[in-house]
Amino acid sequence: MPSSTAPVASGSFAKAWLSAFRPRTLPLALASIMAGGFLAASHGQFRPEIVGLAALTTILLQILSNLANDYGDSQNGADSVHREGPQRAVQSGAISPAQMKRGMGLFGLMSLLSGLALLWVALGTAGAWVFAAFFVLGLSAIWAAINYTAGSKPYGYAGLGDLSVFVFFGIVGVCGTYFLQTRALTLPVLLPAAALGCFATAVLNVNNIRDIRSDALAGKITIPVRLGPVKARQYHWLLLLLGFGCALLYVAFTYHSPWQWLFVLSAPLLLRNARLVWQRQDSAQLDPLLKQMAMTTLLFTLLFGLGQVL
Repeated sequence: MPSSTAPVASGSFAKAWLSAFRPRTLPLALASIMAGGFLAASHGQFRPEIVGLAALTTILLQILSNLANDYGDSQNGADSVHREGPQRAVQSGAISPAQMKRGMGLFGLMSLLSGLALLWVALGTAGAWVFAAFFVLGLSAIWAAINYTAGSKPYGYAGLGDLSVFVFFGIVGVCGTYFLQTRALTLPVLLPAAALGCFATAVLNVNNIRDIRSDALAGKITIPVRLGPVKARQYHWLLLLLGFGCALLYVAFTYHSPWQWLFVLSAPLLLRNARLVWQRQDSAQLDPLLKQMAMTTLLFTLLFGLGQVL
């Protein structure tokens, strides 16, 4: 009997860890890296080894953030019986808090090593100050991933998660990837970076609208908790309009081919997401819109990037 039950327990434990990684969040994390790669390629300076290492580092950071979010929300009360979303690993007891902390440590270390490899391949020994600046930026990303909901003063509980997502999923991800390939950064690149930041923030906003009730009870004062459900949905429309508007401005400023408007094909999906978020008042009905918004962001990135390259 023991030998027959052990594999099941082992399989359940592995499944719990895989679930804690939240694979559905990873495509969104890669969108900014892809955008930076496409923009560099449109200027004839694409370097696949840099984009590959940037993608690996981003995936490791996203998993670290997901594990820290699982641990932090369970410790701070946001993962309670009132939560509308899927049950988390620590909350369910599938993974203990101590095991989750060890997982966070492992992915924090792997993120650091992958980031150092990225900087070495991209910069080498040239420009020590640039290397140092990106190293500090990398440490900041690790700190942000952990302290969003974990730590003694998680900034996500103060409503600063939106700003962090906009900065790291948009500005840092796109501009950093672009700079490491081209060794230059022009002002127009900030526009697609801001677009990706707005769309990533919109994904977080849907999540936070869904969890308004449980977050408010736990003292997690997100933007939707501050604004209320109606204004939070208006904020969602604003994020999507600003993101799409930034892409329009970039093409207007750099126009040289009709192919650059290819991303406009993603507009119906963005409009559908905004409309459904506005209409659906039941929190449980919002969960599918998280995946839809993340996949729409990925499609937007592919269409936008291919348009610039073509």
